[in-house]
Amino acid sequence: MRILTVLAFLQAAVITTGLAEAKEPAKQSRPNVVLIMTDDQGYGDLGCHGNPVLKTPNLDLLASQSIRLDDYHASPYCVPSRAALMTGRYADRTGVHNRLNPNWFARSDEVMLSNMFKDAGYATGMFGKWHLGDNYPYRPMDRGFDEVLHHNGGAIGVVNDYWGNKYINDTYYQNGKPVKTKGYCTDVFFAAATRFIEKCAKQKKPFLVYLPTNAPHGPLIPPPGSPNVRAYTEALRKAKAPEGTVLTARERRLVPKFYSMITNIDDNVGKLRALLEENGLAENTIFIFTTDNGSAFGTGVFNAGMRGKKADAYDGGHRVPFFLHWPAASFDREHRIETLTSHTDITPTLLDLCGIPRPAEVDFDGVSLRPLMEKGDHAEWPDRMIMTDAQQFDVPKKWEQTAIMTERWRLVNGGELYDIDKDPGQKRNVRAEHPEVFSRLNKYYDQLWEELQPSFQKVAEIPLVAPGEETIVLNYHDCLLRNMFWMQTSVTSLIGAYHGKRGPLVDSAQRVRTRDLAYWPVTVVEEGEYRIEARRWPVELDKAICSGQGGGAFPAVKAEFTIGDYHQTVRVDADMKAVTVRVPMTAGSQRLSVRFVAADGRSLDAFYVYVTKSE
Repeated sequence: MRILTVLAFLQAAVITTGLAEAKEPAKQSRPNVVLIMTDDQGYGDLGCHGNPVLKTPNLDLLASQSIRLDDYHASPYCVPSRAALMTGRYADRTGVHNRLNPNWFARSDEVMLSNMFKDAGYATGMFGKWHLGDNYPYRPMDRGFDEVLHHNGGAIGVVNDYWGNKYINDTYYQNGKPVKTKGYCTDVFFAAATRFIEKCAKQKKPFLVYLPTNAPHGPLIPPPGSPNVRAYTEALRKAKAPEGTVLTARERRLVPKFYSMITNIDDNVGKLRALLEENGLAENTIFIFTTDNGSAFGTGVFNAGMRGKKADAYDGGHRVPFFLHWPAASFDREHRIETLTSHTDITPTLLDLCGIPRPAEVDFDGVSLRPLMEKGDHAEWPDRMIMTDAQQFDVPKKWEQTAIMTERWRLVNGGELYDIDKDPGQKRNVRAEHPEVFSRLNKYYDQLWEELQPSFQKVAEIPLVAPGEETIVLNYHDCLLRNMFWMQTSVTSLIGAYHGKRGPLVDSAQRVRTRDLAYWPVTVVEEGEYRIEARRWPVELDKAICSGQGGGAFPAVKAEFTIGDYHQTVRVDADMKAVTVRVPMTAGSQRLSVRFVAADGRSLDAFYVYVTKSE
């Protein structure tokens, strides 16, 4: 039985609450939805929240015309935020516990916001950063989106992204196929959303646009030729750091780039809103702006008095902006709501606002915020307990970067209790003064943890192969039992050992030590022969296994394939770009691993493996 009994009251209230006080939509009964979520932009990274340096005129205008959730919380990291936002459920329930390996895949049986809207007759489009799985059945095109343009992985230029992407003139994936684009990444994603909206307008079809930008996530690459970098550099030179802090040389170097990327987002938001106006769509479009976690770079300049940043369990790690504008429902004037809310609330809220029934099989952790939006903080609203966490392990750890929140209290990492009413900066731990509160919040978390634990062992497997597709690409980013290889630069250099324990571990002589095999958890869909092609470099780079690129050469002499109980060793010649075997496989779950081995016994996992079902 679910422990969130308070929420049961809220769900019941939602069912009986209508939009009696709102204006009826003028042109179509069902509203459109545009949901923008930026990456690594915190609450303090907006002019309207008091930032003394950053200029965001379009977002400031939106805020002045919107319902503003002032105590709205995401997760401290990007991946769980996306899972929770798209499902209305805690990320830990969905299989998302990590930003690497298969534990960043939202399980295939999770019903997404996009599934629900598509089933309700909406056209659905997603443009930008998905970060919930790049293989079937975890891709956005498999989760209810009709039109998709996205980069792979959690950032442009990561191991599983198209090789060589650098924010400008990149190759992204359009409905599963790589396409070359022209221009800066944020501009490209907004332009794709614009084309989709224009098409839907011509077809007179309601639409859901999910626009999660990769910006301003690192690497910090602003639009080429942007004058804002110089302007922000000069502004920071004159700016004073918050009391008790000093702007570091690194912050003075990086923050102007970070702010320039946000300014570009702001410009695109202004253009998109103008487009909606020009096409007569603004009146009945629910337009949302939010972000996925606390600031990654801007807290040294301004953090709205909060403690913490991205990855922290303190408010600065997960309290983020949320603006909702909808003129047809009279949600077009500034209305600030201070009630505690969560990213798990957004899916049930949008379903409620758009008149879409909740699927019977879905058990939300969040609730519809419609009563708050219609009646404000004075609506009958119980004091909820909400969890946020940032797990970074294959199996979640109790109290890992975790906060249990109520309107007044924050229990952080299991041992620190803060009275937000009196101490919004979370400077004084009052655990000893309020043992009853500490006990109550701990008890809630213990019960929730017990409820979540059964799902922790369910590892998401990659099917071999996807329906209608010849080849599945497996990459090192999605292995289990491996180091934290994140960016393509790590593949190039071979540097980046996870906690110094699992490899490849590289010393100054570029020597790779032997350690446990990494493997991909896969599901063989159909018994038969499969062609498995192992590469050091991706197909699009077209380089020999033994070659390097700016370092990272590895003198492989053989490749060792292991699929379940099957083992095969194949010779590697210096000029070979790939090593291929054909393997008979039975249907069901398997572990697949490939490693390259040097003459002296050193080994290196294959970073890219291509699997094709033989005819």
